[in-house]
Amino acid sequence: MARDTTDETPLNSVSELSDYLASGARPEDEFRLGTEHEKFAFFFADNSPVPYEGEASISALLTGMQQKLGWDPIMDRDNIIGLGERSGMGAISIEPGGQFELSGAPLETIHQTCAESNRHLDVLREVAEPMGIHFLGIGGSPKWTLDETPRMPKSRYEIMSRYMPKVGTQGLDMMYRTCTIQVNLDFSSEMDMARKMRVSMKLQPLATALFSSSPFTEGKPNGLLSWRGDIWRDTDNNRSGLLPFVFDADFGFNDYVEWALDVPMYFVVRDGRYHDCTHVTFRQFMNGALKGEIADWEPTLGDWTNHLSTLFPDVRLKKFLEMRGADGGPWRRICALPAFWVGLLYDEGALAAAEELTAGWSYEDVLALRNAVPAKALKAEIAGRPLIDVAREVVNISRAGLAARNRLNGEGQDETVFLATLDEVLAKKATMADDLLMLYHGRWQGSVEPIFDQYKY
Repeated sequence: MARDTTDETPLNSVSELSDYLASGARPEDEFRLGTEHEKFAFFFADNSPVPYEGEASISALLTGMQQKLGWDPIMDRDNIIGLGERSGMGAISIEPGGQFELSGAPLETIHQTCAESNRHLDVLREVAEPMGIHFLGIGGSPKWTLDETPRMPKSRYEIMSRYMPKVGTQGLDMMYRTCTIQVNLDFSSEMDMARKMRVSMKLQPLATALFSSSPFTEGKPNGLLSWRGDIWRDTDNNRSGLLPFVFDADFGFNDYVEWALDVPMYFVVRDGRYHDCTHVTFRQFMNGALKGEIADWEPTLGDWTNHLSTLFPDVRLKKFLEMRGADGGPWRRICALPAFWVGLLYDEGALAAAEELTAGWSYEDVLALRNAVPAKALKAEIAGRPLIDVAREVVNISRAGLAARNRLNGEGQDETVFLATLDEVLAKKATMADDLLMLYHGRWQGSVEPIFDQYKY
């Protein structure tokens, strides 16, 4: 999650909000990809969670990484809550339950983003090992209760924690007990944005299925393959999930803005202080609703940027597109997730093929799939077709798109090598969650404890 901004450029009209999104458009030869991944920090002596404070802690990890990397600390009050690379191209942040996140720099190839993640993990291990800390790549916290999970001293999270139970049943689980891998991608125009957002919104449940890795809760099977996917079904449906208007042929920036305007806000930041604004929408804020409540009540571009970061649809629109459907996972999946989406969306032939494949899928079809996938994963169906058959076709489209890009590494390999993880899932007809459950009921003898050793980074 990016740092909150304090850009004080005043906002005077709704059109400026659309203009902000449109300003993200860039020529195709300048397209980049930014990969983010989260992981659970734990003490390998007893598989317990890592607190924020102390000699061996989340804050100590951040301080140690700052010393190794020379990045600038990001502070909230007197607490270190992240690090920013000085050019603004990368960041390390913490999620509400101490999940440790790398927000990668905008890079040209999957080879580069994979190398970046590996470098990050190497440095992080150097800092963490002396503290007795390891990291788990998985979509949902397999053992700790909500009460056992630490809370990070980040102002936005304090506001969210108060608000989430008012608007859904699983918001706190989302905040404190899930991890994801995400890729951020560019668009060249409003039309290009709309095509990519429509296709990726339709295919996001497929990504959830392919990357399912959260079958355990509090030490036992939870009856799901993607607990994280199920959590997002009732977190805060005013700001989450599928957006029906994206399925419309004339969808554009203004439609997203009009929706975002009527979503309740979380906060505004003034002089480093967070003001709880969950009682007003951004539209009401634009119309003066905070006049008399805070001194600097006029909306700014920073407020809009922050508000966009508190919206959680399956595909999020900022000045780029964020693919948000996948569970977290082991290191190979940090490379597989961006490869999957780049192959589909960054080649015209692949994008057209994906559009054709999904053209007949209605909002209702995709919603039904989204509801089925947490429990069934690749055994679900879409528009009368087995999802695993669709998955094979989509992965092959992605493969063709990556091959057409022809971005080679030093050994002459193109980016299709990063789809191997998904090829294995399809060949076995089993997700990572299926594999974990087989281990739990077999070699692990009904315990989740071995997951911390066998799936650590």
